[in-house]
Amino acid sequence: MPKFLKNKFLIIFIAFAAWMLFWDSNSLSIHNILNKDIEKLENEKEYYKKEIVKDNKAIKELKKEEGLEKFAREEYYMKRENEDIYIIEYQDSLKVTTDE
Repeated sequence: MPKFLKNKFLIIFIAFAAWMLFWDSNSLSIHNILNKDIEKLENEKEYYKKEIVKDNKAIKELKKEEGLEKFAREEYYMKRENEDIYIIEYQDSLKVTTDE
């Protein structure tokens, strides 16, 4: 048997290191999983920051009279008095549902 394997401190250290690397609740595999989760959450955070900026621009636009009128006309088909609205839908823009 080699001399370094007879050293009880080395054997204890190797066992401790193996325990910490593979079987502990703070093992490397757990850290890798947590790091992936952190990266995913940071990506979501960036997405929501961009959405907040976009929504703030939309809110600022709706606070103006012209923006509010444009939104009401486009989304709710509202009109002024003595005004006719014609809605033109193209074949490729129609929502088609298939019952199979």
